[in-house]
Amino acid sequence: MKVFATFHLPGDLKQKFARYGIEYTENNTGRPLSRDEIVQNARDCAGLIPLLSDRIDGDLIRSLTNLRIIANYAVGYNNIDLEAARECGIVVTNTPGILTSATAEITFTLILAAARNLVPGERMMRERAFPGWQPELLLGHGLEGKTIGIVGAGRIAKRVAEIALAFRMNLIYHSRTVRDDMPGRFTNLPDLMATADVVSLHIPLNEGTRDLINASMLDLMKPTAILINTARGEVIDEKHLIEMLRAKRIHAAGFDVYNNEPDFDPELTTLDNAVLLPHLGSATFETRAAMAHLAADNVISVLTGKPPITPV
Repeated sequence: MKVFATFHLPGDLKQKFARYGIEYTENNTGRPLSRDEIVQNARDCAGLIPLLSDRIDGDLIRSLTNLRIIANYAVGYNNIDLEAARECGIVVTNTPGILTSATAEITFTLILAAARNLVPGERMMRERAFPGWQPELLLGHGLEGKTIGIVGAGRIAKRVAEIALAFRMNLIYHSRTVRDDMPGRFTNLPDLMATADVVSLHIPLNEGTRDLINASMLDLMKPTAILINTARGEVIDEKHLIEMLRAKRIHAAGFDVYNNEPDFDPELTTLDNAVLLPHLGSATFETRAAMAHLAADNVISVLTGKPPITPV
C-alpha cells in the first residue's frame, strides 16, 4: 500500500509507515503542487495527506481509484469535497484538538500587537526613528476591564476565552447554540459586534459562515475596537475591513488568514493599524509534528482495517 503527502511533513513519517508495510512518499519540491501533479503522484495510493491549501475536488477524488482515506493536515476541511468522498467510500479525517493552544496563543499575539501599536513601534525602531520617550508616543488600548467578543465556541474559542480571563477581560460570545462550557455571556452577533472592544473570530468556513462578518456587521464596531481573524479569510468582508482601517473607523485589526491564500490584498501592507501574519496559527514545532503524526495515525488505522481516529 502507498501513501502520498502533498508537502514535506515533520516527524519522520516514512519510518512510522514502514512499520506497517506502507510505502510513504511526499512532495519535497518546497512548492505547492498543481492538481495534475497531485493526481500523478497519488494515482496508485490508498492514502492521501493534503494541506488545507490543496483543493481536493470531486474530479480529483474520483480519479484516484485506489484511495481509501484522505487525512487532511489541518483542522479545517473546506478544501475537500466531502460528498464526493462519501460517494466513493473514502474516509476523510482532520487534526482537531492539537492546534488549540498554538492558535489561541497566536490570537493573543495579534490582540496585543494590534492594541499596543507594535507594528508601527517595531518599524520605528528598525528605521532608527525613535525620538525618545514621549507622553503620547504610539498610545494604544489596555486590555484589562475591556470586553472581548468571541465568535465561535469550539476548542480554540474556549482557550482564547480562558486566556482573556487571565487578562481580566469581560467575555461575551456568539455561536449557533448556547454552550455551557463556554465562559462568558451568550449574545447575538449584532450585539457582540457593537459591544466588544476586541472581536475575535473562531469559526469554520462553510456556506453558513462565508461572509458572516459582512459590511453591515463590521459597521457596528466601535471606533476604538479591534478585530482579529485566525479563522478563515472568507468569513469576513476583507475589502470593507480594509476601507475601515484606512479611514480609522476602527482602531486596528490582526490577520493570520486571508482571502485567496497565499495571495492577499497588497493594500494591507500599507496600513500601520493592520498586523499581518502568514498563517502561523499552528506554527510551533510541537504542534506541526503532532498534526503530522495524527494524520499518519488516521491513515494507518484505516489501512489496517480499523476505524479512523478523528473522522470528519
